Amino acid sequence: MPKVLIAEDEPDVLEIMAQKIAASGYEVIPVNNGDTAWEKIQREDPDVVLMDLSMPGLQGFEVLERLRQNPPSSKWCPVIIVSAHDTLDSMRKGFDLEAEHYLTKPCSIEEVLRAIELVLRLTSQKKQ
Repeated sequence: MPKVLIAEDEPDVLEIMAQKIAASGYEVIPVNNGDTAWEKIQREDPDVVLMDLSMPGLQGFEVLERLRQNPPSSKWCPVIIVSAHDTLDSMRKGFDLEAEHYLTKPCSIEEVLRAIELVLRLTSQKKQ
């Protein structure tokens, strides 16, 4: 069962995303701030990370920078940014930091699930 870490500081959004993603067959690791996201990424070694950009503590881009500089394991950890930051500069920075996908809020849980499936499929194909 693939592990999905969700870093989201809005409690209602985090709860709904966690429930829906878990109901779709994923193990979910919910966190509500950037510092905890970084700690859990190191400890849990998720298969994919859903990353909000504006959070208490470390911001999403800071977590992503750390992840790319210090991966938690030998495997690549794909990141999907899920953020209300919808500017071209934010998107460019996300892709420059090697995020696999960028979703702007509001987005549906179906869009999030499709992005997770796509990213996991592409990651598994890279391994082959």
